[in-house]
Amino acid sequence: MGKRLQDKVAIVTGAGAIGPGWGNGKATAVLFAREGAKVFAVDLHLAAAEETKKIIDAEGGSCTTYQADVSQSADVAALVERCLATYGRVDVLHNNVGIVEVGGCVEASEESWDRVNAVNLKSIFLTCKYVLPHMVRQGRGAIVNISSITGIRWLGVPYVSYSATKAAITQLTQSIAMQYAKQGIRANSILPGLMNTPMVAQSLADAYADGDVEEMLAIRNSQCPTGKMGDAWDVAYAALFLASDEAKYITGTQLVVDGGLTCKIA
Repeated sequence: MGKRLQDKVAIVTGAGAIGPGWGNGKATAVLFAREGAKVFAVDLHLAAAEETKKIIDAEGGSCTTYQADVSQSADVAALVERCLATYGRVDVLHNNVGIVEVGGCVEASEESWDRVNAVNLKSIFLTCKYVLPHMVRQGRGAIVNISSITGIRWLGVPYVSYSATKAAITQLTQSIAMQYAKQGIRANSILPGLMNTPMVAQSLADAYADGDVEEMLAIRNSQCPTGKMGDAWDVAYAALFLASDEAKYITGTQLVVDGGLTCKIA
């Protein structure tokens, strides 16, 4: 098999990891480059995106970094224009940006609700808003958005804003898929289950184990039918498939990557 994204241009948002290790966006950006894509790596923290670029450069791939707050319309418009100026087109849009803030409707502040909605959901609305016209002109394109099984299941932690935004992402993605299907554009979402990534270690230890990261990881591993969480590469390979021409007849779907967890939790 040849490289599955050879000569395609892929915007990857959230392309840098929030801490040591591999986040979904970082792994996906590196994997896309390994498969021949020219990667336009976007992150709020430029240093994180540059770390991803160093890996891609060392492996002989192509990557350009860009700093942006994808919850801001002007930033998103500018990043899309920069990608077009750099590579001439956008074949793949992969949205990885997301944050978790714990709390139910009573506990979470209005400010927290607004912040999570802006980062998780509005960012995808904006990137699609500015990328879709170019994909329409090209007559093809693939959009892959990261949702979560928390959008379809209660997992024992009250993070109502996170769950609500992830549920909304699946329907946003499906709506785009149906509206643009006849114009050669596909849109799909990935629903990761319990994953071991830097964001999890940084955001959820207090909710699970009073700040004890190792205890939190043990609890989450025990919840999984496989006995362990997935990792960023599990999500990255799912994204690669959906972005590639192997998935040319797949649009509007939700690809669950959870080690069977949603089979276990009714």
